[in-house]
Amino acid sequence: MPKQDDLHITEAELEILQILWNKGNATVKEVHETLNKKREAVYTTTLKQMQVMLEKKLLMRDDEKRQHIYQPAVQQEKVQKKFMDKLMDTFFKGNAGNLVMQALSNYKTSPEELELIKKMIDNAKKSKK
Repeated sequence: MPKQDDLHITEAELEILQILWNKGNATVKEVHETLNKKREAVYTTTLKQMQVMLEKKLLMRDDEKRQHIYQPAVQQEKVQKKFMDKLMDTFFKGNAGNLVMQALSNYKTSPEELELIKKMIDNAKKSKK
């Protein structure tokens, strides 16, 4: 499994990983059909992309059956952290407050999510003392 610092994931690879994180595991055909619901995709392109991801150790493949079954080889949380770090550095210059304010002003937030955010803010205040 690649280390977080070694993760180099393209947008197309992330799209495939998200499908597999949702499903747990799937064949190329199942991934391709899910991609096709969002946008037009060519089967051979999906197949090649998944083969490249296997080489990059982003995916694992079970070769025991006739159809190859793929599953993610990287944890969703590690990828999210990698992308969040890049987002924070690139767009928000490390300012978490600006990121949160941008997110809250542009996206719908449930009362439960707001309560969780409040608790996180309270915990952050306590740890600063």
